[in-house]
Amino acid sequence: MEARVPPRDKQGLRTGFTTGACAAAAAKAATRCLVRDTVLAEIETTLPNRAKVTFPLARCERIGARALCSIIKDAGDDPDCTHGAELVAEVELRATAGVEIRGGTGVATVTKAGLGLEVGGPAINPVPRRNITEMVSEELASGGAIVTISVPDGETRALQTTNARLGLIGGLSILGTSGIVTPYSTAAYKASVVQAIDVAAHAGLRELVLTTGGKSEQYAMAMLPHLPQSAFIQVGDFIGVGLKACARRSIALVTIVGMIGKLSKMANGRMQTHVAGSEVDLDALADLTAELGGDAPLVAAVRTANTARHVLELCKDAGLVGITTLICRKVVAQCARHAGGPLAVHARLVDFGGGVLGQFPEHAP
Repeated sequence: MEARVPPRDKQGLRTGFTTGACAAAAAKAATRCLVRDTVLAEIETTLPNRAKVTFPLARCERIGARALCSIIKDAGDDPDCTHGAELVAEVELRATAGVEIRGGTGVATVTKAGLGLEVGGPAINPVPRRNITEMVSEELASGGAIVTISVPDGETRALQTTNARLGLIGGLSILGTSGIVTPYSTAAYKASVVQAIDVAAHAGLRELVLTTGGKSEQYAMAMLPHLPQSAFIQVGDFIGVGLKACARRSIALVTIVGMIGKLSKMANGRMQTHVAGSEVDLDALADLTAELGGDAPLVAAVRTANTARHVLELCKDAGLVGITTLICRKVVAQCARHAGGPLAVHARLVDFGGGVLGQFPEHAP
């Protein structure tokens, strides 16, 4: 079905288009300009998911033997740093058959293995490469083309991403598997977690740190300064995804660092810790309190606490020590079981200022 604007998803949010889809459409338009000796206002393209979409062109210019076309990316309602970016394709025809794809200004260069891309080449992922090649080939009567993809402000936009940590230097990656961006997609975040672990493994790292967010990562880096930056992976709510990826990549040791809210869920076997899908289990924390010898009033207070943080305050006021260490011990047991295989797991529970409240093993370096 042809579309000029992204459709809405089941929640009523506008979907968007990937950088890869925009790049392929711009490349198709620039090729048509050269082959047909024309100037265009829009271009119909086929997305990787085989949907037909018509994109308006922001620019369509002839520069001697070359043509340049661009599309402004619409990410829909997704809070994507590439929303509004200009995806530019410059095309030059050649007698030799085939489509050569190059990276221009604002497209990252690959400097580390583990991404499924050639080191030293542009960060244009396999599906967008195929889509660009297909769209350009549709327009060619004979011969081939050299296609250069660029994003004029890509290097600045990339500062909002983890590209540099993954060894993607100088700009953005050209991404997308379907051509469509789903708002607040968990699939995209899961893929980024696995990708970061793949890069670390290819670099020979065998000790990684999985954190639940930016603050816990900052604290973890201060605690474990012997590890390089690429050893620290923000898994967010997807601890289970991170653990499985580490096990597949034969990582020897994972240290999990987080605050009590997330770690209390892991201690209870929750490997996806988003609040909407996995509320803090106060009953489980109350059982831990009783296991440590807490009296009935304290156990009852924990069972009706406002938050996991409130539980800490109640235990502290009651003089009950050890609940944070017990949580870490159970996190280690649950996460090791979930990962499977020989992966060793350590856990550290930090407070909201970065202090270590508990860890297991208790005497881990």
